[in-house]
Amino acid sequence: MSMAASQSASDKWAGVGHVVVMGVSGCGKSSVGEDLAHRIGADFIEGDSLHPAANVEKMRTGTPLDDADRGPWLDALGRMLGGDGDVVVSCSALKRSYRDRLRALAGRPVVFVYLHGDREVLAARMAARSHDYMPLSLLDSQLATLEPPHGEDRVVTIEINQPLEAIVEAALEYLASSRCP
Repeated sequence: MSMAASQSASDKWAGVGHVVVMGVSGCGKSSVGEDLAHRIGADFIEGDSLHPAANVEKMRTGTPLDDADRGPWLDALGRMLGGDGDVVVSCSALKRSYRDRLRALAGRPVVFVYLHGDREVLAARMAARSHDYMPLSLLDSQLATLEPPHGEDRVVTIEINQPLEAIVEAALEYLASSRCP
């Protein structure tokens, strides 16, 4: 790709704002987030990388996180969203209160890309991958905790039973139609 083509792509998406790619484990947050960030010229933040060691150990042993565990992690992600420049963050954001916390800490509009999939698809994906600390046994607790973002502003729901490219394209279409002034 030429520098001119690359620059015009960056210009097209400049100021798109902050995006959180959300959903339960196995939905593809990291893959979609990385590709989306690359396509819009934003920084990508892997939300799992900001979990404190105690959270990682809990998950590694199959113990679900609770609100108290997630609080400091959400605060760290929210501070990242409140920084300068465009950013795409992967974060489960399972509850509305978590999403509201991220919105408040960002201090600006945030788009949530909710990756939705059936339990069977999610379980198959989790079983096929290697993850340092998110065992398949935690999928049901995440699904039980999940409060889908139906009816919330600046949220797009995308089904995961399609190729990565189609998921990212759907997210891009939504971002183009929902740009903040």
